[in-house]
Amino acid sequence: MSIKQISVFLENQAGHVGRVTHVLERNGISIRGFQLADTADYGIARLVVDLPEAAEAALSEAGFLVRSSELLCIELPDTPGALGTVLTSVGAADINIEYAYSLVSTYVAFKVADIAVAEQQLVGQPIRLVSQEEIARVVGGGR
Repeated sequence: MSIKQISVFLENQAGHVGRVTHVLERNGISIRGFQLADTADYGIARLVVDLPEAAEAALSEAGFLVRSSELLCIELPDTPGALGTVLTSVGAADINIEYAYSLVSTYVAFKVADIAVAEQQLVGQPIRLVSQEEIARVVGGGR
């Protein structure tokens, strides 16, 4: 069993990832998970969406370089050691994990050049900033 990931190759410039999300929005495609990776010159947006074939077509038509690949997707219980158990099991089979990211979450973490400026830009948006204490309380089950 696998899921499809769409990889979009982008110039590493402000606004390019937003263009990708607008193309998906205009085509009625929902993002279920994503990862952004970068180098000095370009970035890769890895996306898991509800309609991968439609996303690939829409993004290609909009001029983006797009590739698709298959991923293994699991649901982890919210217990200490759950991820470690999976990683140990996969490693015992001598299978390398190239990268991983979480899906279907309303919490999204961004690495940005200036956190204070980014926070100011988000004032008035339909979002809520999340603190480290909240991550510990909600994700860690309040321990």
